[in-house]
Amino acid sequence: MPPNVGQSTARSWSTEIGCGDWHTIAVRRDGTALATGNNQRAQTDVARWTHVSGVSAGYLHTVGLHEDGTVVAVSDESRGQCEVSSWRSITSVAAGSVHTLALSQTGRVFGTGDNQFGQCDVHSWTGITAIAAGARHSLGLRADGTVVAAGDHTEQQCNVNAWAARPQMN
Repeated sequence: MPPNVGQSTARSWSTEIGCGDWHTIAVRRDGTALATGNNQRAQTDVARWTHVSGVSAGYLHTVGLHEDGTVVAVSDESRGQCEVSSWRSITSVAAGSVHTLALSQTGRVFGTGDNQFGQCDVHSWTGITAIAAGARHSLGLRADGTVVAAGDHTEQQCNVNAWAARPQMN
């Protein structure tokens, strides 16, 4: 087992954490953000972020959710993954490899960035309570417990329809 290479010495200073392929981000209790790791595309340039309540990190981009429901992102924006400035009333964010998702207060989902596999085709989703972004696919959890998926299906990663047919184990 590899040795522990880093550990925060401050107690309870982080409220949110995230990790991308080569970088790590955290939100302090005061709402500021810290990042470390590879900064090839400016994905760790979060020093000016304030009033942050949530974060997520993708391949080479980082997304922050402000307390007021607006979203900020940093990267080279090569595929539009950081085009989030118009998003409002957001409750959570998720970063895939080169795409970004946001969940609104109304349960709608927004997506931007690389859409080669349809991973950003989430605008029709409603009643969503949680989101997740993979390398090339996206997931949404509905209030009734059902899951919706969009994107690359080459490894059956979007085969969530089969879950409804499976019996529950008690």
